[in-house]
Amino acid sequence: MPVGNQLLVGMSEIKVAKGPAIFTCLGLGSCIGLVAIDEQADVCGMIHIMLPEAFKDKPVDKPGKFADTGIPELLSQMEKLGASKSRMIMAYAGGAQVFKFGSDSSSRLDVGARNGDAVTKILKSLGARVLAYDIGGSSGRTVIVNAEDGEVKVRTVHSGEKTICSLKRSAKRLAA
Repeated sequence: MPVGNQLLVGMSEIKVAKGPAIFTCLGLGSCIGLVAIDEQADVCGMIHIMLPEAFKDKPVDKPGKFADTGIPELLSQMEKLGASKSRMIMAYAGGAQVFKFGSDSSSRLDVGARNGDAVTKILKSLGARVLAYDIGGSSGRTVIVNAEDGEVKVRTVHSGEKTICSLKRSAKRLAA
């Protein structure tokens, strides 16, 4: 079954598409891959978030690098293609602690947990409808979403591939 765009979403990148597309966020360690879909507008988008928030004293050259600037930018880019925030459904994965630094278990060093907390907090403050998430642990992940059917899959080296949700099937249930 042919699908439209094959979109690789690299670190700090935001990609959006109208119509068929497959989005892939490879090698998420402490990073978060967030996907949003508006089935009615047939618009899907993904962001590869590296850090929880932008540095206060530096200009932001890549809004997708940070949760606090990237999530609003993702939603804005999707709206430009006809999506509506009120219809968007989301899922995200990543936020692992893939490196341990000696006996220091400081949460300041656990960027994955800080990323997961930031994404969760921002989405909650926006009133976003989050259907599923797969965060934490110590294994890196790859997130893949097929915009045609809304299937969100997470792949790890240790656990293989699993579907964490179907955004389109859930959108139909939520609309009913």
